[in-house]
Amino acid sequence: MGTLGRAIYSVGFWIRETGQALDRLGCRLQGNYYFQEQLSRHRTLMNVFDKAPVVEKDAFVAPSASITGNVHVGRGSSIWYGCVLRGDVNSISVGSGTNIQDNSLVHVAKSNLSGKVLPTIIGDNVSVGHSAVLHGCTVEDEAFVGTGATLLDGVCVEKRAMVAAGALVRQNTRIPSGELCFLPKSVDEVIVRISCVTYANASQLNVWGGNPAKFLRKLTEEEMAFISQSALNYANLAQVHAAENAKGFDEIEFEKVLRKKFARRDEEYDSMLGVVRETPPELILPSNIMPDKMPKAA
Repeated sequence: MGTLGRAIYSVGFWIRETGQALDRLGCRLQGNYYFQEQLSRHRTLMNVFDKAPVVEKDAFVAPSASITGNVHVGRGSSIWYGCVLRGDVNSISVGSGTNIQDNSLVHVAKSNLSGKVLPTIIGDNVSVGHSAVLHGCTVEDEAFVGTGATLLDGVCVEKRAMVAAGALVRQNTRIPSGELCFLPKSVDEVIVRISCVTYANASQLNVWGGNPAKFLRKLTEEEMAFISQSALNYANLAQVHAAENAKGFDEIEFEKVLRKKFARRDEEYDSMLGVVRETPPELILPSNIMPDKMPKAA
């Protein structure tokens, strides 16, 4: 960005700051009524000079998430509460139908021991568990990264591979398709992998241990199905959260009144009063989210 570009950026910045100051003044003038609002004023998307995040149609970005710089989020993907995607010194690409769950961190590498400049690339229909850290790595389509896992610079998780909860995957490690990698908290920092690669004697269990890792056993069909189902479940859930976060103040207050009015009571209590309670459609959770938890009309 040249001198003129920086000057225009600075002018735009001060105009936005002035708008925010006026907004804060208006909130103070509202008095006590302001403090009842449940709308987030967090800045979810932020430029880094000329690097601007791009979020495709139908993607869900939670109000408390932070997407900064050169970041692309594909259609139908979801970035959940407390996540940080910081594409300042390189780019971050998130495919379609992918979910990055709460408090996860995605960053890129400008410099490391190998001297490589590495973007972070996450494919389609990937599930990244809560509080995971992805740094300058590649996660291919339909892969799964478990809760609290850490993927360091140059790591490549191939298609339909799984990194289990708490794993620490070291620099430039490649996890082949269909393998499960996890790292127990031990002195020797063992990495154990579970592979679904076809072998002549697939029924025989083998153990891989030490560093580097060695083959342990085959990934089950249930584990493979779980990876695909996880992405679908989060895509459905993201639609509900997106709708909830899009509601205005009046709509939120209206639903509060509905919930209070139609709060479930003991059946005997209702029968004594002759009350028949029917749950209004505004309070019914979609059947594709929690079909077993659907409120039933009396």
